[in-house]
Order: sequence, then structure tokens, then C-alpha cells
Amino acid sequence: MQYQNTRSRQRSSSSESMERVARLASGSAVVIFSSSSCCMCHAMKRLFCELGVSPMVYELDQDPNGKGMERALSKLIGNSPAIPVVFIGGDLIGSMDTVMASHINGTLVPLLKEAGALWL
Repeated sequence: MQYQNTRSRQRSSSSESMERVARLASGSAVVIFSSSSCCMCHAMKRLFCELGVSPMVYELDQDPNGKGMERALSKLIGNSPAIPVVFIGGDLIGSMDTVMASHINGTLVPLLKEAGALWL
């Protein structure tokens, strides 16, 4: 699992936060926006690691602009909790419920293979 320090000196506006989320989400095969103290985020990271995937993880609680990014993510996914949020191949997959449903119904692994995150 890779962690990225996303510190920035500027406060982001809503559109800047959305652009930053999009840029970070497309930077790796699997990206998780997370919070270091969130148990659901921990479970999400464990799921991907146990599948053999090394996701890029952005801990929003450690980023000075994390709240803005969390608001941008919340707009993207609607009524679900804003974190954890997963992108695979630059595409929004969703929050915990969507990812777990994909895992259970067998569609998660093919997505990971298509994105180049899994080879088996």
C-alpha cells in the first residue's frame, strides 16, 4: 500500500478541490480517499491488500485541504458517506457499500484486472 502526503499551502475552492480529486484519482490504477482514523477506511484498505492490490491511499485528515476534497467527494457520490471512496482506472467506483457489493457479486476482480491492478 502506498501513502501519499497531499499537503498544500493553498486553500482550495470547490472547483479546485474537485479538479484535485480528479487528478489524484487518475494517478494510479486504484485510489482510495480515506481517513486514518476511520474503521471503514481501514477495512477497505485491507480488502484491496488481501486481493493483492497496492492502492494509492490519500488520507484526507492529514491534508490541509482534506475537508474541501471530502466535500467534493460527497458531491460525486451523493448521499453516501464521503469516505472511503474508491476509484479504479480513474473511474469512480463508490463508497464502501458499492465496493463490497462489487466484491460479493464478482465484478470487482475483473475491474481490477482491466485497470492493471491485478494480473492473476
